[in-house]
Amino acid sequence: MPLTDLTEARPSISAQLRNEPVQARSTARLTALLDAAAAAVHDLGFERLTTAMVAERAGASIGTVYRYFPDRIAVLQALAGRNLERVVARIQAALADESVTTWQQGADAVFDVWVEAFRTEPGFSSLRTGDVIDLRPAVSPTTFNSDIAATVVALLAKRVGTPDTSAEVFAFENAIEVMDALIARAFARSDSGDESFLATGRAIVQAQLAPSFTS
Repeated sequence: MPLTDLTEARPSISAQLRNEPVQARSTARLTALLDAAAAAVHDLGFERLTTAMVAERAGASIGTVYRYFPDRIAVLQALAGRNLERVVARIQAALADESVTTWQQGADAVFDVWVEAFRTEPGFSSLRTGDVIDLRPAVSPTTFNSDIAATVVALLAKRVGTPDTSAEVFAFENAIEVMDALIARAFARSDSGDESFLATGRAIVQAQLAPSFTS
């Protein structure tokens, strides 16, 4: 999937807003609301998030929240959109690094991006990139993780010359699902991540991708 297609498919922040910020102060206020939502999701899970909670944690009025978001789902979608934007940007940067010369190194780089998101993005462990609240029509053939997989495979093809077909995309989508589950388990009881689960996850992802990416 071209990066432009992923941009159109993802749950962008602006698509969820009632009013887009046009001044620096408004942008800062929106950032504070999303940061507050992320902290609440980190502490309580996305299921329990309320707009009142966002307002309280951001030190804002409930009217300020509703100025930008029609409801709690829009807040969550905007936060997921921000998570996805940051993950995609980090993946692009990681796979553009000239030190990546094999698909194995590329897969490790994606794994590292996911781990870093769990460590540094509040609420990511619960919300991820938005698949858990994906409200696109059920007939949609892809999830956001499958969109990411298509993007990664395209970037690997450009970086190290691996094939870019539906078979590789499907293989990497499966790898992302396994990677996500094991990284989530690693962070279930540890803010830094249980290294045993992370090492196992990294090895499983490499073994899972090998039949599709080793010529």
